[in-house]
Amino acid sequence: MIIEVRSVSVPVLVLALSAACCLGFGFVLQQNAAQRAPLGDFLSPRLLLDLARVPRWLGGTALMVAGMGLGAAALGQGELSLVEPLLATNLLFALALSRHQTRQALGRRGWAGLVLLAGGVTAFVGAGRPSGGHAPADPLRHWLIIGGMVGLALLLTGCARRTRLTRGPVLLALAAGLLYGVQDALTRMSGQRFAEGGLAELLTGWQPYAVPALGVTGLVLVQSAFETAPLRMSLPALTAAQPLAGIVCGVGFLGDRLRTDTGALTWEAGGLAAIVAGIVLLGVHPAMPQGVVRPVPVPAPVPAVRVAG
Repeated sequence: MIIEVRSVSVPVLVLALSAACCLGFGFVLQQNAAQRAPLGDFLSPRLLLDLARVPRWLGGTALMVAGMGLGAAALGQGELSLVEPLLATNLLFALALSRHQTRQALGRRGWAGLVLLAGGVTAFVGAGRPSGGHAPADPLRHWLIIGGMVGLALLLTGCARRTRLTRGPVLLALAAGLLYGVQDALTRMSGQRFAEGGLAELLTGWQPYAVPALGVTGLVLVQSAFETAPLRMSLPALTAAQPLAGIVCGVGFLGDRLRTDTGALTWEAGGLAAIVAGIVLLGVHPAMPQGVVRPVPVPAPVPAVRVAG
């Protein structure tokens, strides 16, 4: 089978990769600041207020907002199933900035991760050839997919509360990635409503109000993950979960279409597997900042009580 990429428009490609660049740089700067935040702010909106006093975090957040804006522009011109894999390359830009900070060579592992991630994106996009279509009329499917994503994010967050210094950062990053994937889908829907009926049509829907709510919630989850563990524990999970959730939403209720013949499905599955494998390899690369490792609290021993007999 020959993989074709002719259907990828240059503006969408430039916008999506620019968004990935801003997101990758922003995540590194945010984690550099969040790792010094007090643990008492874990999963609290107060964490954002404390971090807002740190210039490095504000710079990272500005880059993240710019990345989201560029991503929204890409979603306005391309399908969600096309844009999401391109946004996953933010890890490449995060690694580039981390390498500059740590002076760590890329090495075999880094090159392998880079090839897997870039090759996986190319294979998925080229084989699937994402294209637009008519969104399914069944609203039940719409709500089941969104409800399932949000419900799973809540479940992961609840589990993270009990293991916040061990598996918690990974679970929080997965939850944030799911919410960001849904946010991207709702951003696309908001753009469609605006294109069809202008500002009045946009403001009468619930989607534009859910977008910032999901964004702020995801931001609290991500910063809590950055606060409690090195970047290599959280960013791979975040980067892997967001495109997978976005593709499910795009195909599930936005009407995105992918090729479904046997050869195309094989390449698409292989491409997604390569993307995830590349993300994991790059995420654990030594160039990724280790940050401050928080000690796991050990309960003080209970003194023995002697009973006079």
